[in-house]
Amino acid sequence: MKATLVSLIPTEQAQQAGRPALTPELLAASGARYSRNNEGLEAILARIDPENMDRSVDSIFRMVDYGHQSIADMAPVGIFIDNISIWLACHVWSLCPTAGGQESSTRYIEIDPEALPDPASLGISPAAHWQAEMQAAFQAYSQALTHWTTIGEAHPEQTAIPKDLLAATDEKSRKTVARMMRNYRFDRARYFLPAAASTNMMMVMSARGWVQLCQYLLSHPLPEPQKLGTCVRQELALASPRLLKHATRQEGMAAGMQDEWQRLAQQAATEGMPANLSPNAPTAEAAPHATLEISIPPDVTDADITAALTHHHNRYGWTGSALKRTSVRYRWQAMALGEIRDLNRHRTGNRYLPMLPVGFYTALDQLPAQPAPALKETVAAIRNLQETGRRITAHARDRLAQNDPSSVYYTLLGTQFPFERCTTADKFIYEAELRTGIGAHYRYAKHYRDTLALWYQRFPETRHKILEGSAEPE
Repeated sequence: MKATLVSLIPTEQAQQAGRPALTPELLAASGARYSRNNEGLEAILARIDPENMDRSVDSIFRMVDYGHQSIADMAPVGIFIDNISIWLACHVWSLCPTAGGQESSTRYIEIDPEALPDPASLGISPAAHWQAEMQAAFQAYSQALTHWTTIGEAHPEQTAIPKDLLAATDEKSRKTVARMMRNYRFDRARYFLPAAASTNMMMVMSARGWVQLCQYLLSHPLPEPQKLGTCVRQELALASPRLLKHATRQEGMAAGMQDEWQRLAQQAATEGMPANLSPNAPTAEAAPHATLEISIPPDVTDADITAALTHHHNRYGWTGSALKRTSVRYRWQAMALGEIRDLNRHRTGNRYLPMLPVGFYTALDQLPAQPAPALKETVAAIRNLQETGRRITAHARDRLAQNDPSSVYYTLLGTQFPFERCTTADKFIYEAELRTGIGAHYRYAKHYRDTLALWYQRFPETRHKILEGSAEPE
């Protein structure tokens, strides 16, 4: 695991125009001084000693730590993080609703068993059983890649690649089809990937956000989050050293996490194993039942909701105040971690992800309704693979019921969990348009179409004003 601070430097155009360049803390201090003086930027910058930028922070605003949270919001920090588990990356996103960034995508990159970390670094014991199960998961992933390639070639209509593109013979079109075919198999085989496999991510957020993340990670019961908290803290010292004393373990956070984890473990123990995770169950895929709660202000009518979309021409376009004032809570009873890890990155509202396995998704709904006779063995092989995912997911739930936090590392990208979002209607509509639009994952599209159907029941006149897409490949 490695965390690396990446600082910004001024562009050549900014330098030529004589624009100032400040360290994160100098930027925050300069902004903070605005709250105590109205002297203007040039007078503030005159206090800076170019030979000692760090000491200049105090000459501009001596109380940088006074009301540190609001001041720290003005100090932008970007950190790249190598080799953390997919689960931890997903968890970090859930803790950072204001962060922008990216993560290595399992939709476009093939992952190999070398991505598995040392089980000791994850707090897993006994290691031998976990390693055997993770190797079995990777074997299933490799086999699924082969099987979905075979199906895509035999049934190109299943891939949703446009017919004219499939029929084209020029080199550019052939390369495009090859890329789409590759993504088609990644999108359906990735459910066997272990959540413990290593990934890379980067985030840009305020120093305040990084401090709060450090507090949470350093208070976590598992060693991997603690190590990441230490790595981030070391990099934060380079960007915003005055806030470092706040980036420490918080006993209240540790106790709160323990309480929530114990309630989840008790729920797993009390409810027992879901039928779809039991051996020889007819299907391992729990139904992704969606619910939608809508709360509109008392002075807003259904007609106002529809009118708020009158000038809405793309997902980044205008939405009226009636939508922005309407709160929504939507929940899927069973969503695969592969989808959660991306939907979890929306930067608005709150997310709720209890790590309680309720099923395993294997993309069986993507099999051809009438497969070619030559695919009989391929289809049977894919159906048989679900037993691997079901067995490993059931073991993860067993370990949770035994109050073992390391159970999260037994989950796979196909392991299904409840997932909830709470935001405003305009942001919900943006998400629905994005996640059903060009290049969207087929499963994202289903989840948001299910939720949009509930929205249309309440506001049928908005059906043709919301720009719901068909998730065609790109």
